[in-house]
Amino acid sequence: MSDRTHIAVIGAGIVGICTGANLAEAGFQVTVYDRTGVCEETSSGNAAALAFPDPLPLSHKGMLKKLPGWLADPLGPLTIPPAYLPKLMPWLIRFMRAGHPSKFEASLNAQAGLMRLAESEWAGLSERADAAGMISHNGAIDLYESEAELKASLPGWEARERLGIPFEHVSGARLAELQPGLSPRFTHGTFMPTWKQVDDPKLFGKAIWAYAERLGARFERRLFEGAEIARKDAGRSEVRLRFADGSTSTADSLVICAGAWSHFHAAKFGDRVPLETERGYNTTLPVGAFDLRRQLTFVGHGFVVSPLVTGVRVGGAVELAGLKRPPNYARARAMLEKAKQFLPGLKTEGGREWMGYRPSLPDSLPVIGRARSAPNVFYAFGHGHLGLTQSAATGRLIRDLATGKTTAVDLAPFSPQRF
Repeated sequence: MSDRTHIAVIGAGIVGICTGANLAEAGFQVTVYDRTGVCEETSSGNAAALAFPDPLPLSHKGMLKKLPGWLADPLGPLTIPPAYLPKLMPWLIRFMRAGHPSKFEASLNAQAGLMRLAESEWAGLSERADAAGMISHNGAIDLYESEAELKASLPGWEARERLGIPFEHVSGARLAELQPGLSPRFTHGTFMPTWKQVDDPKLFGKAIWAYAERLGARFERRLFEGAEIARKDAGRSEVRLRFADGSTSTADSLVICAGAWSHFHAAKFGDRVPLETERGYNTTLPVGAFDLRRQLTFVGHGFVVSPLVTGVRVGGAVELAGLKRPPNYARARAMLEKAKQFLPGLKTEGGREWMGYRPSLPDSLPVIGRARSAPNVFYAFGHGHLGLTQSAATGRLIRDLATGKTTAVDLAPFSPQRF
């Protein structure tokens, strides 16, 4: 690959970082642009999970049954501000349709294939970046407050079993062994041994970027506004980039990894992608706040507690409210109050509140592929809750496209034009 082949990557979140690293490994000249910095926004505050055992689309039947009850609670696992509902309705209709059995299995199989690729790609990329030591292999537990709640989850576990994903339903002494100090209200759990976690998502992302920089990738802090395709000599084309400060640049190809803002840029290349913003909240407590052995998910309440080297992170839940509304940190405080009840002895003082924007598509599958009107423009966005998990696989797939190789998985389910 010619060193003069220049690819611009828009977005320095974990997907952009992994894409930049993969392209630099392939010999491209890579420049990554972001308005703030490397792994400074949504990718810095996630739950730190490499959730390989979790390929279920969010619209699966179990979740759809819970929606009415969740929506009735303004501080519950899912909320939609009434004023935003009319704008959200087309996305919600697509989301409900995606849960139909005729579509569910196809989405499940596509997601499972991407997860298998993600697991192998993360194993390789983390080793090459000298970051494998930042990944723990302690598994995770989904927690239930009754046998009935566990039974309601069984269709999802049966789907995982068909895919060969290992898990163990636990209770009593086994549950207490896996996580001491739980409230007795949690009577059952499911342990996922292949669930992994990074020490801290921001530190981990910066370690991957440091590897990309060693390979020659560059970062520029600039707010991207848009791009046009311009013809060059011999029938070739280049991408002309415009930035908010009035500056411009050119590249041979462009990758859009701009998270919750990506669909605005895709529309300029002829692709209307129904991306919506899930606003997620968390509170990171100081180190030593609780003796947390592994990530815990409180299934009926829609949030997780994660052990980081930098503290204990309590967060999750979904607020479908777009990009413009101010944060509602009462949601973070509500999760923290519940966590204190669920983990007696949790020290809740000194926490740091945060909100991030998850870019989510109604069928829970990301967009990975070429733009409709420009073969040298690629998309890599819309991973929802799974950006960290699937970023190494996405970077590998963009590398395959850019080098003209057969992609490691079939990209048809992830096509930008599937909508």
